[in-house]
Amino acid sequence: MITRKPFGKTGHNSSRTLFGAASLAEVTQKEADATLDLLFRYNINHIDTAMGYGDAELRIGPWMKKHRDKFFLATKTVKRTYKEAMEEIESSRKRMNCDVIDLWQMHCLVEEDEWQTAMGPDGVLKAFIEAKEKGWVRYLGITGHGVQTPDFHMRSLEKYPFDSVLIPWNYPMSLNSGYTEQYMKLKKLCAEKEIAFQTIKAICRRPWPEGVKTRATWYEPLEEQEDINRAVAWVLSDDQCFLNTTGDIYVLPRVLQAAEDFSAGIITGPTDQDMARMADTLEMAPLFH
Repeated sequence: MITRKPFGKTGHNSSRTLFGAASLAEVTQKEADATLDLLFRYNINHIDTAMGYGDAELRIGPWMKKHRDKFFLATKTVKRTYKEAMEEIESSRKRMNCDVIDLWQMHCLVEEDEWQTAMGPDGVLKAFIEAKEKGWVRYLGITGHGVQTPDFHMRSLEKYPFDSVLIPWNYPMSLNSGYTEQYMKLKKLCAEKEIAFQTIKAICRRPWPEGVKTRATWYEPLEEQEDINRAVAWVLSDDQCFLNTTGDIYVLPRVLQAAEDFSAGIITGPTDQDMARMADTLEMAPLFH
């Protein structure tokens, strides 16, 4: 059984491994329902999706009709204006068959012009606050890709007391000293303010080689169970971190098995030497620069 812990100050105990529903973007309902069975098997009670993840919200909709009380449900928007965001949250609620979404997140807010629009007088922040006041959403968060993510998240947290952040983190990225320094500053700030700290890209091996793509993930993932074990345990060894799973439902079982084995003490966090050897052998590389 995968361990659960408080998701920031929301009052919800979330599985430390969150289901990343980007993996449902291009699957059938039958495939999605088989994935739901897998989530129940591994005690996953937190779903992270987005309007921009293809058909993911539509695939989750039938689940919510029967199992809404079993999941903390998060979605995201890439819209940066009030009007567009309000239209999108209404659509997300309809697509997922639920009146209330637990967490609404500003997706990938890491560009200066977009940040200025989002935080401006008619920006998405206004929509977030209004949606929360209306009871359409319960909590608010921010997400980001790229090495600039920690800096933008800290700026966003100065603007508004968000309940969660989501940020890339894996061994290859940790070798970027500048990124790691800012990542640690953000993590410390989130710990002080009880802000839930979500990580993504745990099992990224490297960007896809040109002309090669064999998985639904937009990065080449680790494939072997032993390698996934190390990568997952490396992230979960930091008790503050939640790990968002992979974007491919057929790699997902290996990630969940690794998380369960870590929770049970069957596997432990690898040393830096272990990770360095794996990174060298597999020619791992950071996804962001």
